[in-house]
Amino acid sequence: MNYYTRFLLLLTFTLFFSNCSSQQGNRRDKVQIFYYGWYANPATDGSYQHWNHEILPHWSNPKWNNLGHHQGGDDIGANFYPALGNYSSNDPKIIEKHMKMIKDAGVGVVVVSWLGKDSFTDKSLLKYLDIADRFNLKIAFHIEPFYTNTSELKEQLSYLIKTYSHHHAFYKKEGKPLFYVYDSYKISKEEWSKMLSQNGEKTVRNTDLDAFYIGLWVEKDDVKFFDSAGFDGFYTYFASEGFVYGSTTANWNFMAQYAKDHNLIFIPCVGPGYSDTRIRPWNEANFKSRENGKYYEKMFDAAMKVNPDFIGITSFNEWHEGTQIEPAIPKKAGDFTYEDYGKDSLFYIKETKRLTDKFLKK
Repeated sequence: MNYYTRFLLLLTFTLFFSNCSSQQGNRRDKVQIFYYGWYANPATDGSYQHWNHEILPHWSNPKWNNLGHHQGGDDIGANFYPALGNYSSNDPKIIEKHMKMIKDAGVGVVVVSWLGKDSFTDKSLLKYLDIADRFNLKIAFHIEPFYTNTSELKEQLSYLIKTYSHHHAFYKKEGKPLFYVYDSYKISKEEWSKMLSQNGEKTVRNTDLDAFYIGLWVEKDDVKFFDSAGFDGFYTYFASEGFVYGSTTANWNFMAQYAKDHNLIFIPCVGPGYSDTRIRPWNEANFKSRENGKYYEKMFDAAMKVNPDFIGITSFNEWHEGTQIEPAIPKKAGDFTYEDYGKDSLFYIKETKRLTDKFLKK
């Protein structure tokens, strides 16, 4: 075999395995996990943020008013305690550990919570993109309801796209960003239509702001909202089965069929459990036991049955609502005992890998 022939064979094998690796990476993009970069501590940031969460008042029962807030340290606003302690979301060592865990969990896209260009969540986005890229992960965005109208939103998204979309780790589907729009129902479908419909008077279609806009489906009547608002799809977010229509798995067949009939993307969201009484002591009705992983598996199975394009995982580290898969450790502080995962703090990282592999083999 001469040199030229050996070179061609080597080139062929290289391209083949590179293509296989790329396809596998693209498959992993079908699993997307919600991530929160809003935590701060005194050592890195000068003060606590979020670990010292307020105990939220009830909207109508005065019994639950003025309950104060958690202090941080051993007393955090969460029912579980993180293995990494009161970390800072701006610490590159923490970001690296998180991205490795997410990679180990078999997830392809990290959906970071974003509160605008002047927010704490924007501060370290370049670090997140750079570190995610090293692990062959992509970053998408969960747009929080920090804006008051679609004009303000467009201005903010213009900044987001101009500043970050050139980055290799910025997630794009078919060449366009994908934005999850939390609490999308707070703006009328008529106003959304002006922005998102092809012929809307302030349309983003075929402009630099064109993207896949995914709205939040909460109640059954949201079918009327998605009929005409112009969204490209919808997601369910909440990890508490039965909490609302969208998070009730028995309704996912209808929602999947609706999406198919209207050429929309349906992203059912699954979680390992739900436990938020450290910040909402009045919300015990929505507690969902993890059942040693069985609850998570049941939600994943329900999502797989509707054969979705994507599955969303709620969440990597929403500690306040107890939906996290990030490692937690046993801990007691005063008379309060935090929940934990049993003997293996990495249990939900491993379980996520098992379940995502099952989904991607379908």
